[in-house]
Amino acid sequence: MCVSGVCEAGCADRPTPRCCPGRNNECVERSARRTVCYCDTYCRRSGDCCDDYQTVCHISAAIDCEVRQWGPWSPCSSVCGAGTTERSRQVATPPRNGGTPCPDLKQRRGCLAHTETCSAAKEVAKILSDSFKRNFKDPWRRPHMLMKEEKKSYCVQMRVKQASAACKVKPWSAGLVRERSVCVECQSEAMTTDDRCRGDGLQNIRTFWAAASAPGCSGSWVRESFTENCQCPSYSLIFI
Repeated sequence: MCVSGVCEAGCADRPTPRCCPGRNNECVERSARRTVCYCDTYCRRSGDCCDDYQTVCHISAAIDCEVRQWGPWSPCSSVCGAGTTERSRQVATPPRNGGTPCPDLKQRRGCLAHTETCSAAKEVAKILSDSFKRNFKDPWRRPHMLMKEEKKSYCVQMRVKQASAACKVKPWSAGLVRERSVCVECQSEAMTTDDRCRGDGLQNIRTFWAAASAPGCSGSWVRESFTENCQCPSYSLIFI
């Protein structure tokens, strides 16, 4: 392509094919002034297209990506303590013809959760074998003394996730091994004023326990189910 007697490189001066798809370093034109330009699709990204590239190659003008406003942050991924939260945004106009690519569509940051269940997640359950207290009768209670109201027991099924080596010392606690499912009963004597046993866990959330009569025996578990008006089978566990 020549203007005022000065010839510059141009796609129109190339032999067929004048325009090349993708990235093609051979799709180049040189002028007598040694200027170099390209007629491949990649030149729109690298910014070295020949002046007549859009006209000769029938390329529309570049359209940059446009995005919408950020959406709200999601709830914290943890119900208690450190977790993550994220937000996202949508593409309003996708890039075309070599326009500016879209920026990040998602953001993530840390968060610290303090939900109503947070205090329950921090409770450590104190447990014993059911043989310690089932049908226990207080020998010191006189007949005329006010008896504590008897409340119906409930059961929670726990899956052990971790147990210390000290649990192997006692026969009843030796069964607390990783991935074993155990039934733990909350009896009336162990209930607090809100009719529950401390440390009875949260559904599908890891909480912690300690064996009352086995020093050093402790670990973590996850509650799998909760059953009202229930008694665990013999040789199970109880909250204390």
